[in-house]
Amino acid sequence: MADHSPVAEEFTVDELAAKAGMTVRNVRAYASRGLIAPPRLEGRTGYYSREHLQRLQLIRGLIDRGYTLSAVERTLLSSPHASAGPTLDLLRLLDEPQRGGAEPEVMSRDALAALAGVPRDDALIVALGEFELVEWLDDETVRLLQPTVVRAGAAAVALGLDAKTVVSLFPLLSGNLRMIADAFVSGVATEIFEPFRAAGMPEEDWPAILQAIERLLPVASQVVLAIFRRQLAEAIDSEIGEQLSQRTA
Repeated sequence: MADHSPVAEEFTVDELAAKAGMTVRNVRAYASRGLIAPPRLEGRTGYYSREHLQRLQLIRGLIDRGYTLSAVERTLLSSPHASAGPTLDLLRLLDEPQRGGAEPEVMSRDALAALAGVPRDDALIVALGEFELVEWLDDETVRLLQPTVVRAGAAAVALGLDAKTVVSLFPLLSGNLRMIADAFVSGVATEIFEPFRAAGMPEEDWPAILQAIERLLPVASQVVLAIFRRQLAEAIDSEIGEQLSQRTA
């Protein structure tokens, strides 16, 4: 009877390097450090599996996130037999909020000014650039790096707020929201991820961990938005009410 079982995909070192987005030299260097398992040898040719590719993708993902090679080496060698798949899923999930926003958008300076209903202003674009909201492409064109934020700010200016006032709110929002984000993540790290890590990060528990982290963003966003709406309404009532009372006094 013919054997119809699926054949595992394998790669030469050149194919593996291309799929991992790195050089053959890097692949060999990581192999020499013991960061990936030896290949299956057939004669003088080594063949690498999907597990080798995932391991290399994990190494590259960690280095791209700012970890030193020494730190990556310590982490991987502490659990040499652990599958890279779940950790890669976690890295992709952590990157998802950044990818989930609108893609960067190229726009003429005239169009950007028209969004806010203000004249072209070099100083304003420079200020937006300092907060990594906009970048210059040439004298007439910019790229909106965070178009949702920029468009919301332009709408606020169009309502009558001074552009400089709107730009000045960005670091205030970023700083306070980062404190809130850190508090949420600290809770997850302490109460969900730490017990999982202490248990040896069992393979069967990874789906629940990934689901908890995936649900954190919408849950936290809903809480922050609900509280901000209430606080904004109270601030409007207090400030506008005070000005009206002064007028009628």
